[in-house]
Amino acid sequence: MILSLVVPVLTGIAVACFGILFGLILLGVDRVLAARMQARIGPPLLQPFTDVRKLFCKENITPSNAVTWIFHLAPVVGLASVLTILLYLPIAGLPPVLGGGGDLILVMYLLTVPALALVAGGFASSSPYATVGAQREMVTMMAYEFPLAIVIIAIAWRLSIAGTALPFTIGALSAAPIWGIVGPLGVIGGIVLLVTLLIVTPAELSRIPFDSPEAETELAGGILVEYSGKNLGIFSLTQGVKTVVMGALVVAIFIPYSLASWLGLQGALGMVIDLLAFMVKVLVISTIAVTIVRVSMTRFRINQVVSMHWLYLSFIGVIGLVLMVVDGLGGV
Repeated sequence: MILSLVVPVLTGIAVACFGILFGLILLGVDRVLAARMQARIGPPLLQPFTDVRKLFCKENITPSNAVTWIFHLAPVVGLASVLTILLYLPIAGLPPVLGGGGDLILVMYLLTVPALALVAGGFASSSPYATVGAQREMVTMMAYEFPLAIVIIAIAWRLSIAGTALPFTIGALSAAPIWGIVGPLGVIGGIVLLVTLLIVTPAELSRIPFDSPEAETELAGGILVEYSGKNLGIFSLTQGVKTVVMGALVVAIFIPYSLASWLGLQGALGMVIDLLAFMVKVLVISTIAVTIVRVSMTRFRINQVVSMHWLYLSFIGVIGLVLMVVDGLGGV
C-alpha cells in the first residue's frame, strides 16, 4: 500500500525536476540559436539557469496597491499547473504518471491555467501596463484555444473511427500512432493539423509574433512589469516547463514512436535512448515553432493575433479535420 503511493510520488518529483531542467535548457538553446541566426554572439547556453538563480536570490517587490495574496499566488499556480500537465504526458516512451480517460481534454483545460494565472497576477498588480497586458492575454487565450481544440478533436475522432478504445487518452495515441491508421487523405490532413498545432505553440508560449501581452516596446514588459525576485523567477520556470509541455504534446500526438523499440533495445539502455530521442524531438519542435518564427517575424497587433487564430488558423484546422473525416468515412 505504502509502496503504491511512494512510487508515483517519486516518479512525479522526477518528472517535475526533469521538466524544469530541460525547460531551462530549451530556453538557453533558443537564445543561442536566435543569436546565431542574427549573427550575434549571444548568451551562454546555461544563461537561463544563472538568471533564475539570481532572481531567487532577490526579494519580491510588491506594488503598494496590489492585491497581495493573488499577486504572490499567481506564479505558484502557473508553475504547479504546467508541472501537473507533464504528469499526463508520456516522457521518453514511458506511460504518463497520471493516466486515464479523457487525458487530452484535461490537458487542453490545464493549458489555460498558466495563462489565467498570468492574467490574475497582472490584474492584481494594479499596474495600468500589466492590466492592458492581462486583457491582451485573455484575448489571445480565447483565440488559440479554438484551433487547438480542432486538432485534438480531429485526431481523437479518427482514432475512434479506427476502433481505438478511449481515443482521448494519450496512451491510445502512443499505442496507435495516427500515421499508421490513415490513408492518403488522412496523411495530408494529419500534416495540416500538425502545422496548425505548431503555429498554436508560440501563441501558447506568448512568444513572437504572439507576445502582445508583454510587448516590451509598448507596455514596458506588460503583464510581468511589476514582478521581480522569486516571483519572476517562478514565471521564468513556468515558461521553460510550458515549452517542454507543448513539445511533448506534439510528440505524443504526432510522433510517439519509440526509437529503442525500433532498434531492438531494452532495459536501461533502451530507456536512455528513448529519453535522448524524446529530448531531440522536443528540441526540434521548439526550434521550428518558436526560435525560427520569432527570429524571422515581428510582433502581431492584438487584432491580428485574433484574426490569425479565429479565421485563418481555424480554417486551416477545419480543412485538416474534414480530410480526416473523409479518410475515416472512406475506410468504414
